[in-house]
Amino acid sequence: MSQENVEQQYRAADAFSRHDLDAFLAICDPDIELVSRHLQLEGSGHLRGHAAVRRWWETLLSVYPDFTSEIDEVQDLGDVTVARQRFRGQGNMSGVQMEQGQWIVTKWRHNRVVWTRSCPTEAEALEVARALG
Repeated sequence: MSQENVEQQYRAADAFSRHDLDAFLAICDPDIELVSRHLQLEGSGHLRGHAAVRRWWETLLSVYPDFTSEIDEVQDLGDVTVARQRFRGQGNMSGVQMEQGQWIVTKWRHNRVVWTRSCPTEAEALEVARALG
C-alpha cells in the first residue's frame, strides 16, 4: 500500500504543476487538512476540506500564475510520506521569480491525502512524521 502512496505523491505534484485542481482534489480526502507554513505566517495555520483547498489554490495562482511543484525525493514511511519538493513561480504583480524548497509530510488513508503539512527542513518533517506514526 505504501508504494501506492509514493506514486500518489507524484501524481499530486503533477496535478499541481498542471494546475489541474480536479485531479489534485481527487487524490485528497473530502475532509483533508492542509497545514502550510505560509498560512501560519498569515495567522490561520490550516485549511480543512475541498472548498478551503480550492480557495487557497485560487489565491496562490492569482499571485503566481505559473506556479509549479517538482518532487526531488519521497521517503516511504508506510501511511506517511515525506517528500522534498521544489516550488517555483513568478509573481504576477512584482515579476519576482520565486523558488523554494520544502519538505511535505503527508498522511494517507486508502491512497488519499487526509493530512499534509509543509516544513522548512527535513529534520522538522521527520519529527512531524514520527509524531503521526
